[in-house]
Amino acid sequence: MREGGDGRAGGGHPPGLAHRVPDLGALELLLAVARLGSLGRAARETGVSQPAASGRIRSMERQLGITLLERSPRGSRLTASGTLVTDWARRIVESAEAFEAGVGALRDRRDSRLSVAASMTIAEYLLPGWLIALRTQLPDTAVSLRAGNSAAVARVLLDGEADVGFVEGLGVPAGLDGTVIAHDRLLVVVASGHPWTRRREPVGLAELAATRLVLREPGSGTRQVLDSALAGHGGLAPPLLELASTTAVKAAAVSGAGPAVLSELAVGEELSGRRLVEVPVEGPALSRALRAVWPRGSRPTGPARQLLSLTRSR
Repeated sequence: MREGGDGRAGGGHPPGLAHRVPDLGALELLLAVARLGSLGRAARETGVSQPAASGRIRSMERQLGITLLERSPRGSRLTASGTLVTDWARRIVESAEAFEAGVGALRDRRDSRLSVAASMTIAEYLLPGWLIALRTQLPDTAVSLRAGNSAAVARVLLDGEADVGFVEGLGVPAGLDGTVIAHDRLLVVVASGHPWTRRREPVGLAELAATRLVLREPGSGTRQVLDSALAGHGGLAPPLLELASTTAVKAAAVSGAGPAVLSELAVGEELSGRRLVEVPVEGPALSRALRAVWPRGSRPTGPARQLLSLTRSR
């Protein structure tokens, strides 16, 4: 076998610290023996059997190549080398305890706040209920919400400015992973006095495409679904109005500005009060998935994960 220039076989790297330094459990056992003067009492304190504790000490002695304890019927006493190793072990264990405390503080700080980005329909009609439920489970977590269209939600997540997002549309935005949490139907609605309320036949997709509608802006989930559904029918006509929120679109439709396409979640009260009327549309329903999303390669943790579990249970 070829010798390396440093005298080690093959010139390979030395084994890492994990192979050369005893694990924390073994060091804690050694400290207990030093403090209690008995391997049996140390075994009981650390929650292992005496034979297991004895085997662990012997394994540590073989690993280090030195004798740590002198054993006798009266108990176990540290050797001179064992005393030095115990002093060093105490520093390692104290450092590990400081490491654990620091990580715990970081985790507590992370878990004390939650930043959510959500598309308008989800932010207005679904998220409030989820956040109320989250408050009962995590009363000390401060929640901030950024609402925008689905494209804006994706940007916020990719910029690292939110822990989890919720979008509507045809798929998961580029650079994100996600899961479907619900499905939503899009409705064509008009004010109660609109001529479409008196028609006997459904509105065809070609007619819908040619009609100037009150619409959400490009980048919204609603607009993505409409653009896709009507692409084979000439595409959308220039909008009658192009508005940046579901509430604004709904208000314009109620006022009689013109037909609008809105989430079923958003128009329940207006339909039941006859301030808006649903107009049947020919062909398959206009539907979309509602998704929770997060940056690709990561998974939500802490309060974000708790929020996700609530969306699936409600």
